[in-house]
Amino acid sequence: MLERNTFTLPAGTFHALVGGDPAAPALVYLHGFPDHPPTAMPILEGLARTHRVVAPWLRGYAPSPRVGPYDVETIARDVIALLEQLDRQVDLVGHDWGAITTYAVCVLAPERVRRAVTLAMPHPLTFLGSLGSIAQMRKSWYVALFQLPGAPWISAANDFALIDRLWSTWSPGLTLDDDRRRELHACLAASMPAPIQYYRALMRQLIGTPVQRRLAAQPITTPVLQLHGAEDGCVAPPSGDDADRFAERVLEVIPGLGHFLQHEDPAGIGARIVSWLAQPGHQRT
Repeated sequence: MLERNTFTLPAGTFHALVGGDPAAPALVYLHGFPDHPPTAMPILEGLARTHRVVAPWLRGYAPSPRVGPYDVETIARDVIALLEQLDRQVDLVGHDWGAITTYAVCVLAPERVRRAVTLAMPHPLTFLGSLGSIAQMRKSWYVALFQLPGAPWISAANDFALIDRLWSTWSPGLTLDDDRRRELHACLAASMPAPIQYYRALMRQLIGTPVQRRLAAQPITTPVLQLHGAEDGCVAPPSGDDADRFAERVLEVIPGLGHFLQHEDPAGIGARIVSWLAQPGHQRT
């Protein structure tokens, strides 16, 4: 069973779900949009059988600090500060924005990450390149909507009907139970407009920044497992060969699953993650 805990970081007090044997290998799970750690409880409880799991609410998501900025490097620095408190190499698992953050942490502090898993998000530069395709532009229509001044109100209207639409479109085979849906809505109600600010800063986050330059300059040295649902209605599985962006990468596109694949099949995705993390990582000093 995971319990709530807090970590005092430079940006303030971050809340997290924590569970598993304290002596077990450390695993940090980073959620995406529009999501928060409790939704992932089924897969987190499975991972806690083999790991000491820490799943923080990221910056902008209540009850963690909601103060900006919300650029990728800032979010990654929050995570790096958390890893420093854990005081050991960790395995890092990230979904959606949490996956983008995972890639950034791997280039900014590779010595902190033993192995990594990203869910529903290709390498950031591969994703940026895909935005030139009509298919991905159609999937990313909501990004333009979030630039509007009234986007927070639109998102929250009618008991977060837009957010529920995104969930059903992105993962057609998934239905959140009423309790998890209410808990997520409460988090978003306490967090708005911060989660949308991620998208408003999008064009500044990976274009011409130190993170972007480092991602472009050299492969990610951390071993990475990329898991992607074949039915993802938000981000299309990578179609080109971007293996040169990684020193060691395995890509699995899983039939029948959508964007929130870790919620759709927590046992199956959890087993893939545990198998990957059981392999030796790069030992760094």
